[in-house]
Amino acid sequence: MLRNPGKACTCNAFRQLARQHRSIRSMLLLARTPKAWPRLCQLGVPALPRSPGSKALPVTRQLWSRQGQPQGPGLRARLMITALIGAGLGGAWLAMKAEKERGQHQRRTAALRQAAVGQGDFSLLDHRGQARCKADFRGQWVLLYFGFTHCPDICPDELEKLVRAVRLLEADPGLPPVQPVFITVDPERDDVAAMARYVQDFHPRLLGLTGSLEQVAQVSRSYRVYYSAGPKDEDQDYIVDHSVAIYLLSPDGLFTDYYGRAQSAEQVAASVRRHMAAFRSVLQ
Repeated sequence: MLRNPGKACTCNAFRQLARQHRSIRSMLLLARTPKAWPRLCQLGVPALPRSPGSKALPVTRQLWSRQGQPQGPGLRARLMITALIGAGLGGAWLAMKAEKERGQHQRRTAALRQAAVGQGDFSLLDHRGQARCKADFRGQWVLLYFGFTHCPDICPDELEKLVRAVRLLEADPGLPPVQPVFITVDPERDDVAAMARYVQDFHPRLLGLTGSLEQVAQVSRSYRVYYSAGPKDEDQDYIVDHSVAIYLLSPDGLFTDYYGRAQSAEQVAASVRRHMAAFRSVLQ
């Protein structure tokens, strides 16, 4: 009985295809393990089986190795690129933030100047008995506080904060000096001698100013400071109710900013630094 030639050819083709499938499967399994890549490079890729009367189809060999893979940027290069992009974005954000803060600072300064606080001159005596007027402080930064020497707590606390801010600014040799000033709202008890005893407990440069009832009233109105003496007790002692704020005056003698009880000495010093950096005299 004669064998069918076509059937034999087909069986041979299937056997050849099976062998090649096992070979390719072995290559794929090897490719999963990088340590086996050198062995993978030594394997040959057989041609695909041919059908009767046709030529074998060639298969292009592609060797997978560490050297043959497409190389992109290394880890170090990617990290450097990421860092540069992050630095650029961070710098842009900081620049936008600084510009926003400058705009807010300029608008606040303009609004405070329109309030017309601290207009006009004043004539008072310092704690050494020397006459003082507003022009004496021209060219200096001034931190000014209104209070009285018999104040039990608020005035000492605020003066301590004021002189601490001054000391923080004094620690920076690149900044101009700030003159601390204390003006009484109780001239009946706070004469020159009383002011001298009081200011020596805070700062060696703290200047105490007093005067007559009319002189103190005038300078208080100029800075819009409210004050009112309370009833006297059996010892003729009394408390003076008054507004609480620290005023900043520029070297032009103009009211520039103010700080309430909520601000710390560090915040006051930081604000003064910003005003110093942005200062441009309007009198020149």
